[in-house]
Amino acid sequence: MPNRTAVTEFLLLGFSDVRELQILHFVVFLVIYLAALMGNLLIVMAVALDQHLHTPMYFFLMNLSILDLGSISVTLPKSMVNSLMNTRLISYPGCVTQVFLFVLFTTTDFALLTNMAYDRYVAICQPLHYERVMNRTACIQMAAGAWITGVVYSALHTGNTFRLPFCQSNVINQFFCEIPQLLKLTCSDLYLSEVGFIAFGVFIAAICFVFIIVSYIQIFKAVLRMPSEEGRYKAFSTCLPHLSVVSLFLFTGLFEYLSPPSTAASNPDLLMGVLYAVMPPVLNPIIYSMRNKEIIASLQKLIVWRIFTKN
Repeated sequence: MPNRTAVTEFLLLGFSDVRELQILHFVVFLVIYLAALMGNLLIVMAVALDQHLHTPMYFFLMNLSILDLGSISVTLPKSMVNSLMNTRLISYPGCVTQVFLFVLFTTTDFALLTNMAYDRYVAICQPLHYERVMNRTACIQMAAGAWITGVVYSALHTGNTFRLPFCQSNVINQFFCEIPQLLKLTCSDLYLSEVGFIAFGVFIAAICFVFIIVSYIQIFKAVLRMPSEEGRYKAFSTCLPHLSVVSLFLFTGLFEYLSPPSTAASNPDLLMGVLYAVMPPVLNPIIYSMRNKEIIASLQKLIVWRIFTKN
């Protein structure tokens, strides 16, 4: 039997060992983090405080913003602190927490994006049945189902991963704790059960993506039949950004989870980690809100109301 030492901490991969570049990494990630916080918090405030936005589409959008806030807060702050303090350490409990929360938020995020595709399908293809199908109870059940799915899937993944013995190394080739990188450190054949969980997750994600694509094919067919050019523009401006976010999130995540195992540090791994863990929470507020006249009008009213309240 080889000697096995209980792992009490892990070493995360840094973006650079040069001190000046570490400070630059901290500043860049800080700007990205603050932008994501501000954008998503503004959406949550606008939807929560404006009665006109209490519709299924904005209800799901508010849930998406909450998930994005949680997702980016799990990964970036620890990486920023490590760069600032010139360290790479993360404790074992900290790594467990990071894996659980990240899988929870990302799984729920994708389930919610699937719900949003269905919402757009009913709104555009079956407008006469929209209020009956997407009623308040149905929306709450769909959102709750997405959250429960995330919690269960994350608990299974996290428990199955950290029951494995780690004896290869304690160096994680990513800037946050990630299951594919953790599996490279195990020295037990039991990791195959976690590979099975990942394969099952990929299968479910593929089904959801096919459902989203089919929904959008039907949506685009209905949009092209619209007599109003303004109606077609509004529908496309709502649906195409949603599809682009789903595609970015899914394909970068699949590349990271399905790439061949390697024990060496890899720049593509870091890049894919940034693309699927950092960029969606930053892009979602921009894509969904900056061109949305209702969100902008609601934020303007909130700002004007705050100014007059202070005065």
